[in-house]
Amino acid sequence: MCGIVGYIGPRQAQEVLISGLAKLEYRGYDSAGIAIHDGAQIDVKKKAGKLENLSTLLDGQPMSGSLGIGHTRWATHGLPNDTNAHPHATEDGRIVIIHNGIIENYLTLKEGLMSRGHQFKSETDSEVLAHLIEEAYAGNLEEAVRAALAQVRGAYGIVVTHVDHRGIVAARTVSPLVMGVGEGEMFLASDVPALLAYTRNMVFLHDGDMVVLNDDGFRVMDLAGNPQQRTIEHIEWDAEAAEKGGFDTYMLKEIYEQPQALTNTLIGRLHDETGEVNLDINLDPGSFKRISIIACGTAFYAGLVGEYLIEQLARIPVEVDVASEYRYRDPLVSENTLAIVVSQSGETIDTLEALREAKKFGAKTLGVINAKGSSMTRELDDTLYIHAGPEIGVASTKAYTSMVSAFLMLALWLGRARGTLSEEQGAELLKAARELPRLVEEALAPERVARIKEVAEKYATARDYLFLGRGVNSPTAYEGALKLKEISYIHAEAYAAGEMKHGPIALIDENLPVAVIATESRLLEKTISNVQEVRARAGKVILFLSDGDTENARHGDDVIYVPRAHEMVSPVVNAVAMQLLAYFTATALGKDVDKPRNLAKSVTVE
Repeated sequence: MCGIVGYIGPRQAQEVLISGLAKLEYRGYDSAGIAIHDGAQIDVKKKAGKLENLSTLLDGQPMSGSLGIGHTRWATHGLPNDTNAHPHATEDGRIVIIHNGIIENYLTLKEGLMSRGHQFKSETDSEVLAHLIEEAYAGNLEEAVRAALAQVRGAYGIVVTHVDHRGIVAARTVSPLVMGVGEGEMFLASDVPALLAYTRNMVFLHDGDMVVLNDDGFRVMDLAGNPQQRTIEHIEWDAEAAEKGGFDTYMLKEIYEQPQALTNTLIGRLHDETGEVNLDINLDPGSFKRISIIACGTAFYAGLVGEYLIEQLARIPVEVDVASEYRYRDPLVSENTLAIVVSQSGETIDTLEALREAKKFGAKTLGVINAKGSSMTRELDDTLYIHAGPEIGVASTKAYTSMVSAFLMLALWLGRARGTLSEEQGAELLKAARELPRLVEEALAPERVARIKEVAEKYATARDYLFLGRGVNSPTAYEGALKLKEISYIHAEAYAAGEMKHGPIALIDENLPVAVIATESRLLEKTISNVQEVRARAGKVILFLSDGDTENARHGDDVIYVPRAHEMVSPVVNAVAMQLLAYFTATALGKDVDKPRNLAKSVTVE
């Protein structure tokens, strides 16, 4: 959560900081602020609300200096107001800090500091760090930061500057930080997109790393002061990949990027001639007696599709856990368990802690991850990268469909390796997988998009929605409801269609739109029976059907056709229609789909 940017070099820091924060605002937009060292003092300006509020302030009061740090906040401790916005400074203004994460023992630390005469301005846990550093400072900022961090318990990505030093000290535990290496200049950020306008050479900091940046470069050490070697990595995608590219919103751009994202996920991994998949995974597929899939939010629903695919194709028992509950339920884990964690960012704190819990009990671990160099990738036994590219919109789209495609490949890999899937069956499913980029391209055809927009606008004023699906597409219904809730703020629920008569049917009346995924499958006939139950209660049925299914069209008040696909790959194609339904509902209501209220892209606090 929250976004950090830092800069030291010959440029005016204000421009770099504001540019970087604009790329990170998806991480939080409750407030924003920057601090710039002009050679004599550190000036701090911050403002509640979106970054544009700070930019407006700076238009009238520009800041000068070539060293600075900036922050965009998603509030945890303290209301989202000017005072609680970062950066935070000591009373004399000589030390300025920015912090992502949560200091769990901040109250005890704060009480101790106040008893020793420190005065606090904000309600945040973060301000404690500024005072701890001030108390420990004796001329060496690096040592003071190290001494302060030795007293805290929790998660942090912290950047610090001092009026007497031309440099930035930063450290991380859990909260991500990446450095950008330029020619005679150094950059720092929470995520790569903030830096791509200036450099593609990046250094990903590890948990427990501390770094000192100056005009000459950087030094990395652990929190005990021992030097650490970190590789400079060249990022292949450029700044343009993180921009809107002519679309009105990042979300719409990323919906339309899905054919390419899926190509990137699948390319080089499918071998038609043998019906096998090469995932470059070194784990032994025959050694697992059970699989646990652990994730949050959208990634959790991708995991539910994965459960269905793996059990069907590889015949291994699978359970799917909400990551935030996993380590608190005392899970049964052994060395014969494969724990699969799923995360777009690779930084989701609940999932990261669940990963550590599984490892503690001896499970082998695999990640389905988008972001390279993330915290999870450094702790996993192996990683299946989805290669979806940068995803800026808070509501996940292309990462979700790429995750589902990754699970399809994983199920194929396990099934072929364990002998539960024949060469012929494997070849059939590989052919279906290869079709996915083309099918999603078809799903985004103008006439299809226009039809979904028409239906979305028709029901945009509904107070509630119900989503239904069966089999491998029941998770698609859950994901459809989540998308609608996230960006339109319409209350939506989702159920496996057969469960409707066990309670949710009481909700149905003439005012309730019911979106039903009824594409071609072995459960289609049963799904249509569930549709009849809705119609008998006067519910408004939005029916998602496979192309050419005119027979079942008569059961819907509104019909949306999607490209016909193999049942096992249909969740990818159907998800696109769900995304568009949510998108056009939200835009009809005038909502900011890229920055839905109360949400942030990367959840790095529990």
